[in-house]
Amino acid sequence: MIRPDGFDAVVVGSGPNGLVAAVTMAEAGRRVLLVEAADRFGGGLRTEELTLPGFRHDVCATVLALAVASPAFRALRLDQPVAGHGPPPVEWAHAPIAAAHPLDKQPAVLVHRDLERTAGELGQDSAAWRATVGAAARAGDPLVDTLLAPLSLPRAPLGAARFGALAALPATVLGRTLFRTERGRAVLAGMAAHSMLDLRSPITSGYGLMLAALAHHVGWPVAVGGSQSVADALVARLVANGGEVVGGWAVRDLQELPPARLVLLDLTPRQVLAVAGDRLPPRYRRRLSRFRYGPGVFKLDWALSGPVPWSDPSVSRAGTVHLGGTLDEIALSEAEVAAGRHPARPYVLLTQPTVADPTRAPASRHVLWAYCHVPNGSGRDMTEAIEAQIERFAPGFRDLVLARHALGPADLEARNANLVGGDIGGGEASLSQFARRPRYSPHPWATPVPGLYICSASTPPGGGAHGMGGWQAARLALRRDRQA
Repeated sequence: MIRPDGFDAVVVGSGPNGLVAAVTMAEAGRRVLLVEAADRFGGGLRTEELTLPGFRHDVCATVLALAVASPAFRALRLDQPVAGHGPPPVEWAHAPIAAAHPLDKQPAVLVHRDLERTAGELGQDSAAWRATVGAAARAGDPLVDTLLAPLSLPRAPLGAARFGALAALPATVLGRTLFRTERGRAVLAGMAAHSMLDLRSPITSGYGLMLAALAHHVGWPVAVGGSQSVADALVARLVANGGEVVGGWAVRDLQELPPARLVLLDLTPRQVLAVAGDRLPPRYRRRLSRFRYGPGVFKLDWALSGPVPWSDPSVSRAGTVHLGGTLDEIALSEAEVAAGRHPARPYVLLTQPTVADPTRAPASRHVLWAYCHVPNGSGRDMTEAIEAQIERFAPGFRDLVLARHALGPADLEARNANLVGGDIGGGEASLSQFARRPRYSPHPWATPVPGLYICSASTPPGGGAHGMGGWQAARLALRRDRQA
């Protein structure tokens, strides 16, 4: 029952950022209402039986290294129970190998939790791995906190400066300059391609180095039972602190909301413009209208009768697999997408959740998902291209498929309006938009309208299940509210 006298804060949208924002406000003693357009909470933290009964698939995020490393999630301690409220605490599970990068006619490159083991297996590139990825991993939480709060005073200024000097480079430049072998260059490219940018673009090295460093620093874990368990734990934390939650409410206009001093929108600029309308000053509306969205993804989920038959059996122990071959091949694939074309041999990001968490499928069965990047709004079916890349490194894969489920850009946006054109990152992650997300400001979470904030992945530090946009927006809103 919604309070007739209103709330201190209303949060619209229950993705990781909206959930973190709502919990942060509630734990500060505010009366909070969280509203969500879908019937279930979580946004990108959703788990459903997409293929067959008993096979639990994450609709979007699965590997949650950023959630484990994030200062926002560390502060919430979701691995601790909430007495009398809902689900058990989140349990993290790690695959024996964090990530694998298969190559043709040679052993796959393996990224272990152990830095020295990973470096040692890279041979001639071992020193370069220790000096780049290793240095970032050893810098630990202070560097992570600095990178995930880019507009705050750095906790690790020297470490951030050293990291930044390399991170600013295009991945193609860093890979060919520092790494001497095809294997070292390929594994960096596979990491950097998570950025969904042309790998010839600035800062793509930063994405690759950061993700690789997290594999050594905190690992690349999954949540037991599915990513939905993280959303459920956040909702339970919110309710335990007096918050109210309402699902199935698609807000069309801010006037629909009950009275509140503070409103936080876990929405991208397109939806902010739709719900806020003329309340926003014309100049700010123009800025939001110029916000750029990145490529989309085409995602496949499979129910499998057995484990994937990788040519290199060690890949079967990896939670994440990067398929695309050499740096040159991956760079070509991402350049094609950036140019608005569909690559014939796309870079494919694949996860094997049941390697870490067998509870997601019936006994001896497996779930698997993969996606490739496509031009924003693409309507092309990429099933054949994705499965061909898997068969390239795992001949006979298709023989194990019991059922498959496809989600193209339009399907993803229909499920979650924030995924504009299939963009799962809340907007293009380029250098210019990294600093202008959604506008140049020391406080980009605040709009010109008093009490109205944006807390989505379209604010710093950008995409990923880290909750930092929500955390930053909520703390800014609380600070300003106390000063009012």
